[in-house]
Amino acid sequence: MQVIETLAEGLRREIKVVIPAKDMEDKMNERLADVKDKVRINGFRPGKVPAAHLKKVYGKSIMADLVNEIVREQPAAILSSRGEKSATQPEIAMTEDKDEADKILTAQQDFEFTLSYEVLPPIELKSVKGIKVTREVIDISDDEVNEQVLKVAESARSYESKTGKAANGDRVTMDYVGKVDGEAFEGGTDQGAELVIGSGRFIPGFEDQLVGVKAGEEKTITVTFPADYPAKNLAGKEATFDITVKDVAAPGAVEINDELASKLGIESADRLKEIVRGQIESQYGSLTRQKLKRQILDQLDEMYKFETPASLVDAEYNGIWSQVNNDLAQSGKTFEDEDTTEEKAREEYKTLAERRVRLGLVLSEIGEKAGVEVTEDEMQRAIYDQLRQYPGQEKQILEFFRSQPGAAASIRAPIFEEKVIDHLLTEIDVTDKKVTKEELLAEEEGEAKAETKKAAPKKKAAAKAEAADAGEGEEAAPKKKAAPKKKASEDGAE
Repeated sequence: MQVIETLAEGLRREIKVVIPAKDMEDKMNERLADVKDKVRINGFRPGKVPAAHLKKVYGKSIMADLVNEIVREQPAAILSSRGEKSATQPEIAMTEDKDEADKILTAQQDFEFTLSYEVLPPIELKSVKGIKVTREVIDISDDEVNEQVLKVAESARSYESKTGKAANGDRVTMDYVGKVDGEAFEGGTDQGAELVIGSGRFIPGFEDQLVGVKAGEEKTITVTFPADYPAKNLAGKEATFDITVKDVAAPGAVEINDELASKLGIESADRLKEIVRGQIESQYGSLTRQKLKRQILDQLDEMYKFETPASLVDAEYNGIWSQVNNDLAQSGKTFEDEDTTEEKAREEYKTLAERRVRLGLVLSEIGEKAGVEVTEDEMQRAIYDQLRQYPGQEKQILEFFRSQPGAAASIRAPIFEEKVIDHLLTEIDVTDKKVTKEELLAEEEGEAKAETKKAAPKKKAAAKAEAADAGEGEEAAPKKKAAPKKKASEDGAE
């Protein structure tokens, strides 16, 4: 087998592989000898079929198997022998001429194919001792814990039916049918819906018109959907909701005690406060981690400047660009609405894609040299987390992971990256700085504004793409009913 390099330009490589017809024929004859005693051909005793006849009957199919084996196995072996790693699966090109293909399968012509690929660039790791980051930490006050516990208590409060008119804070149970231009619209109908007046869960103007209703009353409410409502067919339109009130209930007193904790499946009020404190610490810890990671990545980005494989950058860019366009389509906006142009936005996101690919390669190299590994237990936990997000779809998700080779890699990659960041935190200079809640949140808000100016339109999915650099992101969740609720980002827990 001859391996001839025909292109070496930057990271691009092209390899011509030639296997002489004689070698292919020898391999075919070996296979024919193996099957000679096993085949059954009419008119011949087992093991007595002449080689020429055997070749005539099975030669082409055996050669086709050989060709498939070679193009399946040799690319990896060739790259390994050259000490190269391909950025993506090498492209394989063979003759498409039917006559030439027939000659190859009959060992009358050398078998040739071409490998085209990009190599991963060599990365010479630099010392990280000069990296300095500030880890912002926050003390959780008792007042903040008590405030959150109170919200938990309010969400779990009991309601008692009453005969009077509904007032602010009362819970209304109702059936409703939403209509636009007199026609009911999808997602605008519900039965037995419960709504606490003043909770802000439904679109503006809806809850205010429930004040004063009584059980058994029928009423038509008229509202206008917000201009930025996610459902474009409803955005900015006037709608009516025919409502039948089933029940009006007044809220019970809110008491933070062991009885409340027991309702929530917790042994005591003190334990409830501990859990709430832990949740608050986790939320702030996540924000601190994101900002810490961003500092590390920004400094690594300054340290490493090298050519990135175009195939990886294109794939990353296409994913980001798809998110951007989906977001614009959902919002009904254009690039001009976001104070930019498509050309400028493409440039910004191309730069972002290059940064993410470059940092990904650097982190991969650091992790490999440090012996960072993702365990099977960690993978199983991550997959289980995915299953929990989609109850009832567990079977389909598991099948997806089994059938898609890249699916497991998409789970493993973020775990590996976080473990590399953990490793770096043991190597670099980390200074803790105590900040207030307001300082922690205000600074993050400032960063978000700066990022928006840098590469608009970074909203929702587009912002998520940029935020992924710092480990931020959103979890996919089932969509809520189209109306009359607000968009999901404003709903909160129900």
